[in-house]
Amino acid sequence: MTLHVAIAGFGAIGKVVAQRLDQGIEGLVLAAVSARDVAQAEAAMADFVRPVPVVPLARLWEDADVVVECAPAALLRELAEPALGHGRIVMVLSCGALLDNPNLVDLARRHGGRILVPTGALLGLDAVIAAAEGGIASVNMITRKPPQGLLGAPHLVANDIDIAGLTEPKCVFSGTAREAARGFPANVNVAAALALAGIGPDRTTVEIWADPGVTRNIHRIEVEAAAARLSMQIENVPSDDNPRTGRLTALSVIAALKKLSSPLAIGT
Repeated sequence: MTLHVAIAGFGAIGKVVAQRLDQGIEGLVLAAVSARDVAQAEAAMADFVRPVPVVPLARLWEDADVVVECAPAALLRELAEPALGHGRIVMVLSCGALLDNPNLVDLARRHGGRILVPTGALLGLDAVIAAAEGGIASVNMITRKPPQGLLGAPHLVANDIDIAGLTEPKCVFSGTAREAARGFPANVNVAAALALAGIGPDRTTVEIWADPGVTRNIHRIEVEAAAARLSMQIENVPSDDNPRTGRLTALSVIAALKKLSSPLAIGT
């Protein structure tokens, strides 16, 4: 069976995923994309073997079995509601937005749709999911990013936190994963994914540091569980087109899509 894939958002992540699908992945075919700038998206597909239509977000489900969300978090409902309402699979990268839209899960349940959250720029989600089955006492994540990767975050703006010209690390946030997702919607979807995998957004704690001494997006995770103690760190190379996200995110989406159609699937 061939799965038709539509991509919502044609930026740093969506474009990479679309290119890989166009190059050919067994069992998958690119069906459509959605972009803020239609002309720019069409021009970007000029060298594709098989350019596809650029359609509005709300119509992506019409051409696809799977809709991949690579768009700003504020647009999640616009693309997810019609897709889930028609029984499609929606792969969500802006999973922080899921925390404020739990009814999307109910919508998927009623209409036979599915919401999938890829691992993204994190690691160890399989282990956290398994540990949750036996009970988890605490989950904490410390994120360090180059200051330019945090610029414009709502939490910084609302609290008048200046990170320009930093010469030493500065903790700009400490709180729950739910609060982190709202305050940094373009930066720490990893916190929401970790929370959904483990003990929830109100018990998962997060620190965010603007660190001029790092060149990579660093996430350190500590989990205390009945079955294991987990200590994990990942250092992601930021995307050339968008320093707020790492290069690994697009690759994680590709791996998750391949898992949908592969006769062999590795991982929980």
